[in-house]
Amino acid sequence: MGSERGSEFEIRRAVMGRKIGAVVLAAGKGSRMGAEIPKQYLTVGGKPLIYYALRAFESTADEIVLVTGTDEVSYCKEEIIERYGFRKVSRVVAGGAERYDSVYCGLCALGECEIILIHDGARPCVTEEVIERAIAGAEKYRACVVGMPVKDTIKVADKKGFAACTPDRSSLWMIQTPQGFEGKLIREAYNKMKQEQPLRPGITDDAMVVETFTGCSVKLLEGDYRNIKVTTPEDLPVAECYLSGTVETCRKKS
Repeated sequence: MGSERGSEFEIRRAVMGRKIGAVVLAAGKGSRMGAEIPKQYLTVGGKPLIYYALRAFESTADEIVLVTGTDEVSYCKEEIIERYGFRKVSRVVAGGAERYDSVYCGLCALGECEIILIHDGARPCVTEEVIERAIAGAEKYRACVVGMPVKDTIKVADKKGFAACTPDRSSLWMIQTPQGFEGKLIREAYNKMKQEQPLRPGITDDAMVVETFTGCSVKLLEGDYRNIKVTTPEDLPVAECYLSGTVETCRKKS
């Protein structure tokens, strides 16, 4: 990751004439982390967790909107955006009660973009390569998500906690972010969702919004097993290992 790769990417985007927008979500409380501050501001490798996701999109997007908690907007502007010199972040806005509410707030704050990427700020290990893959997928298929095939056997539990069935592992993917969409498509999907209240429960990602409210199929693209979501304390040293890029660091942490 560096300024040279970022410059090359910006040149390619300019030639293609497609503006790339990104909504980065950092409004969650992270209750499972058990920390006094939201997990996106915990320090990893000397910098707050959210820094790393913003850094990756700074090199690959034309405009970024950061969505955060209502009480954290000023903090993010001063201690994240200004302190680290992120020039692509056009706005920092407060999110809503649910994830999809926060995404909608981000979309409303984002300028007109041909391609829009939506990313969880708790995934700090996302790479420029994965982001570029999502952009290419959105351009080709209109809607795509990155993810990886599951490695473990999955059991579906019944209401009593017994195994009800075992789905074919070869057809199962762990879905990650970013999720990429044609700008008009994702805005249409979220606008429809806001109007149709009864269909909101159970929606857990942006692909479901597009599938439910537009009928558009979503393409699955290869992500990266290292693109983990930091959720519990055990995830922090793993993320630090991946971000450091050294095997020795990971061995010392294990």
